[in-house]
Amino acid sequence: MLNVLGKAIPSGSKADNAARRTRELMLHRIGADDKLPAMGSLVLRVVQLASADGEAVHNLANFILSDVALTQNILRIANTIGYRPVGGKQITTISKAIFVLGFETIKTTALALVLVDGMGGARGDSVRAELAHALAASAVAREMAHRSQLYRDVEEVAVVALFKNIAKILVASYDHEAYELIDQLIQKGGNPAKSAIQVMGCTYEALTDAILREWKIPDTIVQAVTPLSSATVRQAKTRQEWMQQVAGFSESTAALVLTPPSSSSRETRRSLLSHYGAGLHIDQHSLDELVNAAMREARIVTGSLDLISIAHGAPNGALASEADEQNNAQRGTSYGLPQGLIMATATVNKSAVIERFPSGKPINAREFLLNGVQDVVEMMASPRCKLNDLIMLVLETLYYSLGCRFATICLRDAKAEQFRARISVGEKQEERKKGFYFALTAHGDIFSIAMENDIDLLITNTQEEKIHELIPEWHRKLLPDARSFIVLPLVVRNKPVGFFYADRRRTADEGVPVDEASLIKTLKGQVLVALNSHAQ
Repeated sequence: MLNVLGKAIPSGSKADNAARRTRELMLHRIGADDKLPAMGSLVLRVVQLASADGEAVHNLANFILSDVALTQNILRIANTIGYRPVGGKQITTISKAIFVLGFETIKTTALALVLVDGMGGARGDSVRAELAHALAASAVAREMAHRSQLYRDVEEVAVVALFKNIAKILVASYDHEAYELIDQLIQKGGNPAKSAIQVMGCTYEALTDAILREWKIPDTIVQAVTPLSSATVRQAKTRQEWMQQVAGFSESTAALVLTPPSSSSRETRRSLLSHYGAGLHIDQHSLDELVNAAMREARIVTGSLDLISIAHGAPNGALASEADEQNNAQRGTSYGLPQGLIMATATVNKSAVIERFPSGKPINAREFLLNGVQDVVEMMASPRCKLNDLIMLVLETLYYSLGCRFATICLRDAKAEQFRARISVGEKQEERKKGFYFALTAHGDIFSIAMENDIDLLITNTQEEKIHELIPEWHRKLLPDARSFIVLPLVVRNKPVGFFYADRRRTADEGVPVDEASLIKTLKGQVLVALNSHAQ
């Protein structure tokens, strides 16, 4: 609830009783929505993700993957023409999207999507316009962060710009009558601050401050959202002051991004250069470049979310179609282990029109796996490649390509004398990761068989008697409804260091064709190369 907002917003001695009652009613309407605190907690989680943290990519990817709609929207945006990398290969995993587009870009996009989703069904034209304005301002701020010579790596300013008009979004959503009345007063020449106070007893800026503090957004962001006091911007003396300047500039520039050139836009450009030019080192040419770059990004995001019609042309928000199915029926190899353990081959009907097998595995799993192999090769060739990011990409590829509900990588912890899950994705991933461990001395179960023999195993049906006997008690308790799973051991220099694990609730009667098994082994092999290199 946002009942504390009334305390955070000064009523002002000149505000009459009617305006005060209007303000209190509006705050009550906003605070009465149970969805708003939940949205605030989600916003805080995304804001707190820091790119400098070694676990940041993993945490951001997990946050996105925990929401199917959010995952689909991020991938849709990542696969638009403006974002997709050269070569046109489809981005099918969140990990690849983060690697290609950058942590901060995906983080800010996810944050914007949380805000959009948080508005629920209240998406009238005004709400859509304000959301589009916020996204455009964020695009301008990100461009400014990229171009800045004075303060580098300050992409959090894109988050600041996104929050700059959060109060307008909420008022448009929860009290549209007040929003329209304020807008009418401004259109008649009224001062924006005085118009807002006249209608709701406080300014939009004061309401924004209260909302962000209620959501416990960090002070650096709240302070940067605060309007500038001086008429003309001078060169910033601190990083904080620079973010505040860029946030103000971005909000003012957003209108240029969302509307076609006109006489009024030329006047807006002159005003922007007069106010911000000297302080932010912007001239006419750099302003034009910045607006055009931000326009391309804003068109992608707002178009993908169907927020507003961009006057410069229809946005391309369509996700490219998937490649055609290509699977070969070939015979696998037996390792002399109980039937059902080995990744057996299976015939895949190319003419099948269903998208998934009954187990949940995609019919065209081979294409997803092949994309994953290519993504991993690309990541490993980059100087930005980190071991955890590589593992996350492989894990997500297995999870997505095989239609699993939970996947993890379990690594050896010599100090604790255990094999323990380190990175996980999927349903209840945090809860299951905590319980996914066993002693190094374990023998005779499915996991020790896999690691001792260094063989990749597919358990097609955990309820078969011979299979069930090999599943350890800790696994039965932790994942009692797992009906099929794979175990991919990681053996470095003849020493088991861990394994990949991924499961499903249904039996995997379709098996794994040889070509898919080969791609899975390739993915595992690339991680082994990285682990071997890391150990040296």
